[in-house]
Amino acid sequence: MRIVKIIFWTLWRIWFYALMGFFILLMFPFLVVSILREEWYKHFFFMARIWAKGILFGMGFYYKVDREQVLESRKSYMIVANHTSMIDIMLMLAIESNPFVFVGKKELAKIPLFGFFYKRTCILVDRNSSRSRFEVYNLAQKRLNQGLSICIFPEGGVPDESVVLDEFKDGAFRLAIEHQIPIVPMTFADNKKRLSYTFFSGSPGLLRARIHSSIETEGLTLDNRKEVKDKTRAVILDQLNKYNLI
Repeated sequence: MRIVKIIFWTLWRIWFYALMGFFILLMFPFLVVSILREEWYKHFFFMARIWAKGILFGMGFYYKVDREQVLESRKSYMIVANHTSMIDIMLMLAIESNPFVFVGKKELAKIPLFGFFYKRTCILVDRNSSRSRFEVYNLAQKRLNQGLSICIFPEGGVPDESVVLDEFKDGAFRLAIEHQIPIVPMTFADNKKRLSYTFFSGSPGLLRARIHSSIETEGLTLDNRKEVKDKTRAVILDQLNKYNLI
């Protein structure tokens, strides 16, 4: 029985990466055209959502979203969520239709095919470089000026399997305050169970998500960033508790 499970999980992982590559190759000409000019990013975002949904459904995942609010079009937000799985990016793209740009670690740019588009459409940060972190603010401002939102996973990476919700880094909250944009917390309940970074694990099934009410930053200063960070984390932690994950 154990051997059967190992074979299933191995094929499961291979299928996941195969789906990622298949949809990128299928859409490749259109994706390439959409990144030729920055003002065409919204076309890229539309296709990225198709890519994300194709992978989720191809893996046998279906999602249920509870919304405390619907994000306004043509308004910029700082979107943050707990980070537990490789499918967090796909679920985020699938459930939010207002265009946003990910801020993510530069190491992901090394992934074949995916990395080609990732480094041309996302804001990359080298967490070991203070200069890189400074450049993030300038690039984020540029994207906000284009009417886009920013998405950051504030834990700074996927925590150990035993950690339900790691401590948050300051970056997302500093950016939100400096640019005076609302913070939108999102909670992902099942991504770790469905496809965690533990190789021999995962299964098709439900992905629950909740989009919480935004937290305003207008009028706040950087002196308030810890307060806002703690408030945001408390919202997500409380929801994880309601999902009986704590």
